[in-house]
Amino acid sequence: MNIFPSFVRSLLLTTVLSFSTPVVVVGMMLALLSLVAYLPGIEAIAQTGSSLILQFLAVFGSGCPWAGVCIIGLACSFVGGLFDTYAFYNYQAPVTINRHSA
Repeated sequence: MNIFPSFVRSLLLTTVLSFSTPVVVVGMMLALLSLVAYLPGIEAIAQTGSSLILQFLAVFGSGCPWAGVCIIGLACSFVGGLFDTYAFYNYQAPVTINRHSA
């Protein structure tokens, strides 16, 4: 059973990367907006954008933006794990095509 450890390693790596990607993207967006808020003239736009992102995340987190980021990350992690499982299954059981049929 040489296949199982590689499957678990691949699944773990996929779920971790799928979880961290939306968390990092949202964090970078908030960091960029907080840096833009220091520029004169557009600080109101940056503060509005930041508050809209936090309100959007609060919808998914039942009022808590941090919980919203975690829920979105968990959903992406689940989908990434399902995709990795599907791809691993297809790699292990290739489809045979009968070329002699009409």
